[in-house]
Parts: sequence; structure tokens; C-alpha cells
Amino acid sequence: MKFYWVKTRWFIRKLFPGFVWNIPNASKTIYLTFDDGPTPEVTEWVLDILAQHDIKATFFCIGNNIEKHPDIFRKLIEGGHTVANHTFNHLNGWNTDNEKYFENIEACENVMQGSNTARLFRPPYGKISRSQKKEILKKGYRIIMWDVLSADFDTSISPEKCLQNVLRNTADGSVVIFHDSIKAQDNLRHALPKAIGVLKEKGFTFSAIR
Repeated sequence: MKFYWVKTRWFIRKLFPGFVWNIPNASKTIYLTFDDGPTPEVTEWVLDILAQHDIKATFFCIGNNIEKHPDIFRKLIEGGHTVANHTFNHLNGWNTDNEKYFENIEACENVMQGSNTARLFRPPYGKISRSQKKEILKKGYRIIMWDVLSADFDTSISPEKCLQNVLRNTADGSVVIFHDSIKAQDNLRHALPKAIGVLKEKGFTFSAIR
């Protein structure tokens, strides 16, 4: 597995300004985010867990998955969650020319049909060039990165390790990433409900990014 940081280091935030890494606040609010859906086998389960706890979250959706599963996408909106752009085909910005990258973002926006509640974008893999960032900001998007990476996508780690990644690193204002994908589901199904329970006991509240 390639190297990654579970907790985004302060110098990374300094080196890459213009991105939202966390959302500081005085109310112990944290922000659960989910990438790569909607996925029938996983997203609806996530929605059930969030509904049980009356939590609103932010879903960075792949346009191709929205097109294949519009009914689940509608459930995200009806549930009061924020839906946001994650490109149409989950493109790596470092390996994609700008014109194709921007067209792919627009294609995702089009399939959302104006239904997203906030103009937010998250680059797949967190990989985006300076020129891409500049143009996306010019188009009026906020680029949402993360403060805590659950690493649920890493099939080499245990579900308990995924849980501890979240519990040991979440703080006021953290933007936490999970994935509502088939690949991540074993770790996700263990970590998400337990993390919510422990974080609520610690006095944290949850909000979608608007």
C-alpha cells in the first residue's frame, strides 16, 4: 500500500493553501464525509446509520455512479445531506490534462441536475495540479480536502485499525473521510457506527458542509 498520512500535517496545509482541510469552530463540531458513491450495497447502509443518530454528512459523488443509481442519489438529498462533486469518472488530476479534467467535473455537475446543496469539490486521490486548483476556485467551488483519513479503503489494515485512525485523530473541526464503496465496506461497517458512538460520548456534534 502506498504511503499516506492518517492525520494531515500542519505543513501540508501551509504548503497547499486555498484548500479546506478542516473547519475550526468552538462547538466541537466535526464533519463526516463519504467519497465514491452512490453504491447500492454500501450507501444505503450508511444512510441508515446516519439516520439512527440524526447526523447529516457530506457525500462526494462520482457522476457515473449517480447516473447508474439515481434513486440512491435522491435519497441522499431527501435525507438532508450535502452532495458534492467528485468528478464523473474518478479522475486523477495529476494524470489528466486540464481540458479533460474540467469537462469531467462539468459532466458530474450536469448529472446532479442542479441538486447539490453546496458548490463543493473534492479531487479524487487528493491529486490536483496548481493550474487545476486555480481554475476550479475561479469557477466558484470550495475545494474540500480532509483532516482525518480513516483509511477504510486500505484492505491491508484491520477494521479496528480503521476505527482507531478516526478516534485517535479527530478533533474540533475535523473533516473525516470514509468511503461508501465496495472496497472499503468491511472496514467501514465496523468503524463508522463505533466511531459515531464514541465521538458522541466525547461531546462531539456532527454537521454537513454547506
